[in-house]
Amino acid sequence: MYSYIIGLITGYDKNCIILENNNIGYLINVSNPYNFKINETVKVYLYNHIKEDENSLYGFKTLEEKDLFLKLINVKGIGPKMALPLFSGNNIKGIYDAINTDNITYLTRFPKIGEKVAKQIILDLKGKLTSQTDLFQYDSKELIEVLESLGYKSNDIKKILPKVDTDIDIELQIKEALKLLGK
Repeated sequence: MYSYIIGLITGYDKNCIILENNNIGYLINVSNPYNFKINETVKVYLYNHIKEDENSLYGFKTLEEKDLFLKLINVKGIGPKMALPLFSGNNIKGIYDAINTDNITYLTRFPKIGEKVAKQIILDLKGKLTSQTDLFQYDSKELIEVLESLGYKSNDIKKILPKVDTDIDIELQIKEALKLLGK
């Protein structure tokens, strides 16, 4: 299993990039190859998809994209080729929001995602996704870790974070957050 690869972009096609690392050119499927520039050194997070007749690499600019991709391909009826186009718009927050708000219309605008598949994505992933960038836009990393260790879900934590005063001591932040979560 690969986690990521750092290398030089030497070329691209409509669905993939060629990334050179140690004189080996890796053909990596990506949602939008035009997000990468030729002769640019990049770090690409990888998923290696292996079937009896296929061994493919799928690449992502961020770890958050890769994590969401892995969750999507675990949804019944969705494979890597169907999930990859969801990332072409570079709007990962839009995907999270669509899933968490039952926005079938947003999901069906992507190729190969019909109403039935969109409903299955929402059914399987609603309430289980929270954008890590949403969580960490606050200076409350320690607070988030404490609340998660107490068993609170990321979605619930995300809802109350803006209401917690981050200028006070962490102990008081925790008390305030627990009161808000208890409502």
